[in-house]
Amino acid sequence: MTALDPDQLLAGVPLPAMLVRRDDRILALNPLAEALFGAGLAGRHPAMAVRAPTVLQAIGEVARAGGVQEVRMTLRREGQEAVFQTTVSAQGELLLCIFRDVTEEERAGEMRRDFVANVSHELRTPLTALMGFIETLKHAAKDDPKAREMFLGIMEAEAGRMNRLVGDLLRLSRVEAEERVRPKGPVELRGVLEGVISSLAGVAERKGDRVELVGDPVTVPGDADQLVQVFTNLVENALKYGRAGQVVRVSLSLEETVRGPAVRVEVADEGEGIDAVHLPRLTERFYRVDSHRSREMGGTGLGLAIVKHIVSRHRGWLRVESVVGEGSRFSVVLPLG
Repeated sequence: MTALDPDQLLAGVPLPAMLVRRDDRILALNPLAEALFGAGLAGRHPAMAVRAPTVLQAIGEVARAGGVQEVRMTLRREGQEAVFQTTVSAQGELLLCIFRDVTEEERAGEMRRDFVANVSHELRTPLTALMGFIETLKHAAKDDPKAREMFLGIMEAEAGRMNRLVGDLLRLSRVEAEERVRPKGPVELRGVLEGVISSLAGVAERKGDRVELVGDPVTVPGDADQLVQVFTNLVENALKYGRAGQVVRVSLSLEETVRGPAVRVEVADEGEGIDAVHLPRLTERFYRVDSHRSREMGGTGLGLAIVKHIVSRHRGWLRVESVVGEGSRFSVVLPLG
């Protein structure tokens, strides 16, 4: 019988893998494991490759008692932490160690947990208010018309807030489901922007604001309804959070990018501006610069997350620039082809 070459055996393993002899010496590593731990480790103690105590302990226990053990290992790679699920099993006189990178899985799980916690929190507040007002209307304010009218108005506002949240959650879910499929229908952007500005004329009028649109008509491949969502969100935010009596400037301009010709749609307000510390997190779900103010104005904390996913679906990108005390500029860059 031909002796099995350990290097050939490990070469077929699609994950980082290492063979260890029972005398605590490394027999072989496949190229993926060498990329992870370094080359020239054959014949050395596993501790020279794997610095994680949990893995070394699992190797020792499997060497003594056999069987299979699974443990976690954390490594620093390119300045970031990576988490590996490590399986150690006895293979005759050898131990086989397989390292599976589960970093993205763990991040996704953490994001799901945070998302559920945030949704629960966002719904709990208006629900608690509604339940309290219902209880009051059934008892203490049962025969008080003024109190009843006031409480019903507040209840209507809280119910509207929940309705907006559920609507945004559904929109976000649909956008995420379609994100890998690029829309191809022709969309004339200036017409979209004119429609958005017209629909928000009442918001601008109540604040004494004015919205100016400049730029020539330009057509891009896209989903017209989703692009209306994007620019409605950006213009509405500019009107809501800018100072009263401001001019919100919306502009279209052509530019050359590393990916080819594109159009930039910029929405600039004259608001308070956003501190630079917040800018990288603006598109996170439920992230708010000013939570109290955002809720007072009917914000759900999902608007910019929806914008980011729609822009990504269109193979574009979102840029945010802001100077505290001077205002903010939100730019959407969309490829022309």
